[in-house]
Amino acid sequence: MRPDEIIKTLERAGFEARYVGGCVRDTLLRRPIHDWDIASQALPEDVMRLFPHCVPTGIRHGTVTVLLNGVSAEVTTYRCDGAYHDGRHPDGVRFVRSLADDLARRDFTINAMAMDEAGAVTDLFGGQDDLARRVLRCVGNPETRFREDALRMLRAYRFAAQLGFSLDARTQAALRRCAPLCAALSRERVREEAEKALLSDRPEYFGRMLSEGLLEACMRTEDADFSGLSVLPKTPEARWTAAKLRCPALDPAAFRLPAKLCRLVDLTAQTWQEGRTEADWKRLIAAYGWETAQLQAGMQRTDAVRQIAARGDCVTLRQLAVTGADFPALRSKDVGRMLHLLLVYVMDHPDQNTKAQLLAAAPALWQKENKIQG
Repeated sequence: MRPDEIIKTLERAGFEARYVGGCVRDTLLRRPIHDWDIASQALPEDVMRLFPHCVPTGIRHGTVTVLLNGVSAEVTTYRCDGAYHDGRHPDGVRFVRSLADDLARRDFTINAMAMDEAGAVTDLFGGQDDLARRVLRCVGNPETRFREDALRMLRAYRFAAQLGFSLDARTQAALRRCAPLCAALSRERVREEAEKALLSDRPEYFGRMLSEGLLEACMRTEDADFSGLSVLPKTPEARWTAAKLRCPALDPAAFRLPAKLCRLVDLTAQTWQEGRTEADWKRLIAAYGWETAQLQAGMQRTDAVRQIAARGDCVTLRQLAVTGADFPALRSKDVGRMLHLLLVYVMDHPDQNTKAQLLAAAPALWQKENKIQG
């Protein structure tokens, strides 16, 4: 639901207000809208006076999150940005009364449009034409935009990946000149943009980020083939593992991925094998657990692991029909060896997992193992 009532309340109080940015772009593209952004002449204190339920989420830059009738929107005062001496954030902002001034500070033409509640669009930089041409183009001088905020270069490829757009020639050329600036970005922000590209319908743009040097904050520039990743599940587990397989130098921890995901990606890449038999899948589960086996099976588009689970086949010591107590004559270390031998046996003979059958098979297995050991 659109938060039109927020705009109406602001305008009844005498403050011009418009939808801006991604929600306008996605409305024109008829894409789902997840976040509503409103720009207004109202100052933050005006917004907080007009609406009882507010959160000062970015009040230093004029942003207040308003909650009204079960809908939320970020309301930001029209502003001009100061100098970007750190290559990422403006030193300060100046609140203005002009919508045109506010739109002129934005990154790409397709994000620099405004819309009133009736649907009338303010488009001062050709954003609608660029949407029609499916082109990403910077507002103003692209090199200036990228030197102000280096993250915009990653956002360019992320938008291209998500929307299926291309970069116009001037924007692309400026990106290549300014790419070294990305080395100073925070790893968390790089990860955020890179992962959105990786999880899109066009994950090859993650490869372009890598080859263009835009991921230098997390890893060195590499050339790797990321074609084919689009057929994989759109999950961080599958896509980051595939990226690791195609580019072994990739360190998930360097991208500040969650520790559990880092371990899963590294383990899955280390144990990756195609063309496994059902017995091989069982051994993988027994050695490394269900999660890595399920991830590999999903990426290889095989039902083998799901079928093993559905049948309840024995692949862990807990599923064995015997326990250490069934071998009182063995020493503690040997009990573990015996149970492991029986687990391997059962994985090859799933119909033999009964107490009587395992106890009958145990002496021969133990004798054979000791003969090999000797």
